[in-house]
Amino acid sequence: MTPPAAPGQEGQPAAGSVQSLYPFLYQGSTDVPAVLDQVRQSTVAKASEIIELRRVVLGRDGPRLMECAGDIAARFAAGGRLLAFGNGGSATDAQQLAALFLHPGGDRRPLPALSLASDTPVITALCNDIGVDVVFARQIAAFGSKRDVVVGLSTSGNSENLVRAFDEAGRRGMLTIGIAGYQGGRMAELDSIDYLFVAPSASVHRIQEAQTTVYHALWELTLATLGREQVTP
Repeated sequence: MTPPAAPGQEGQPAAGSVQSLYPFLYQGSTDVPAVLDQVRQSTVAKASEIIELRRVVLGRDGPRLMECAGDIAARFAAGGRLLAFGNGGSATDAQQLAALFLHPGGDRRPLPALSLASDTPVITALCNDIGVDVVFARQIAAFGSKRDVVVGLSTSGNSENLVRAFDEAGRRGMLTIGIAGYQGGRMAELDSIDYLFVAPSASVHRIQEAQTTVYHALWELTLATLGREQVTP
């Protein structure tokens, strides 16, 4: 008796293969209107998901975003800096957050901000000589002061190097802000985080989209607060 063909055998595309992910690319003919309709439906569904997630975050954290921005502004007014960090896509978000403060556009004053995920020689040296778990904590120990702000981004909230970074920042009296996904992960258990904003979703894509909204809101609210205050040179 011949056993059933396993996935990937006898013309069946293997799970996870390009053909299984995009079967219409391998069909002899393609129903273009049907494909476009699928794309439209998918786009509408994803847009609806992120709109709802942003609504949830705003409803839960709106007042805390205002309070947090006020505390950030106070640190800048006292001569502090912002240090941002994250892994992978969150490292890119950390870079963008630092760039927003450094280059706010228009006639708004640039503010000192640094992405701790951007210095390749430092990161690779620490990873090679000590371990990836210390790549942010070591930089905070070197650069951080009690006037400064740290912002750590993670979709899972479980990254060990973020946990260590927050603990180091907390010991130094820095203002600590976490932006996470899912239910916050280990970041939700830390006493060293002053403000934690969580995008409660199981989709990494939606989480990162909502996180982008959170830190843009913090940036805009901080600038609005500083516009009414004198910043120490």
